[in-house]
Amino acid sequence: MKHIAIIGGGITGVTSAYTLAQAGYRVTLIEKNRYAGMETSYANGGQLSASNAEVWTHPSTLVKGLKWMFTKDAPLLMNPLPTWHKLSWMAEFVAAIPRYRDNTEATTRMAIAAREHLFGWAQAEGIDFDHVRKGILHIYRDKKGFDHAGRVSTMLAAGGLERRAVTPDEMKAIEPTLAGRYYGGYFTESDSTGDIHKFTHGLSQACARKGVNFLYGCEVLRAQADGQNAQITLQTEGKTETHVFDSIVVCAGVHGRGIAAQLGDRLNIYPVKGYSITVELNDAVSQQAAPQVSLLDDETKLVTSRLGQDRFRVAGTAEFNGVDHDIRADRIRPLVQWVNQCFPGVSTRRIEPWAGLRPMLPAMMPRVGQGRRANVFYNTGHGHLGWTLSAITAHQLAGHVQQHFAKRAPSVTLGLKGVPDGSIRI
Repeated sequence: MKHIAIIGGGITGVTSAYTLAQAGYRVTLIEKNRYAGMETSYANGGQLSASNAEVWTHPSTLVKGLKWMFTKDAPLLMNPLPTWHKLSWMAEFVAAIPRYRDNTEATTRMAIAAREHLFGWAQAEGIDFDHVRKGILHIYRDKKGFDHAGRVSTMLAAGGLERRAVTPDEMKAIEPTLAGRYYGGYFTESDSTGDIHKFTHGLSQACARKGVNFLYGCEVLRAQADGQNAQITLQTEGKTETHVFDSIVVCAGVHGRGIAAQLGDRLNIYPVKGYSITVELNDAVSQQAAPQVSLLDDETKLVTSRLGQDRFRVAGTAEFNGVDHDIRADRIRPLVQWVNQCFPGVSTRRIEPWAGLRPMLPAMMPRVGQGRRANVFYNTGHGHLGWTLSAITAHQLAGHVQQHFAKRAPSVTLGLKGVPDGSIRI
């Protein structure tokens, strides 16, 4: 039985472990934290949103980035200090603008395909993750934003997603608690929400039942591969050990860039920080005043999800500031103010702030497939749609791994039903 190491215990690492274990491989997952899903997969916006599949490689993103560069509470904030990494990433981002439409349509197809797998896993493994299937409502305050959403809808439709324009009165009927004046909205009934950390933790427990070995609290010092064998040197509680595997899968989020360099690959991931607040709905008035339907406010770039009876998550913004985990008060404040304005009956007296680093590639498409060495694979760079895309890219990864080992041992076949062909690369 081939032994595969997965580096990274976030949503992509755990879903990768699950599909590879299902396919009959011996899997070891390496995670530097004590549990799975403790960094970017801990407290995101909670949306499983094919309707948010529009990639960011649009000229308007550049205009907003320049306009908001010195506005501390802007939805998109770029640290003006140049670094080679940031400059190279931005150059490739600009180069990807001509593929904006194609990549948006491709992302939509992937997001739709991922649903069947993810929902099926949750049902099969009995994972409770506060899943709510009430759709996602995109809200717009002016004609310009609404018209842009209409153009995006044509791309989403080309990718197979149905969503419909709604009037302000229809928006009120969909989510009666929403306050304010709006030009219109778009509603996607097939989208849903849930708690990503609960899902990741539950799936990690399912992986353990399938025989996956978890090495928690382990920092990767060195990764090497020669196409046949792979070695990973780990540091745990001050002790250093080297483990040998048949193959390596890199799912390390923003930390994957350095690991990829050790393995001979260029992985131009940039950390794009996002913030969230979890509002504790500790009184009956707040519970009634908080929305049940998930929202996406395109003007402020904020998303919401209702997590059970007593939690309300608001998340968003994008900050280009390198590997920086600081939770800044001036970035959290707009999220609280947004709740106060849109849902004035909700008490924001008790909130839990959080920040996570989205692993983004310049074209806004994940990298799934083989590296320069034949036994090195990647499933990373999902950006703001990590949870939404994770199930399908995990299946794609399993297909690549299966193909690799089938070439080395043609007599061995490990069938994986429903795995799309082709890799997604930058």
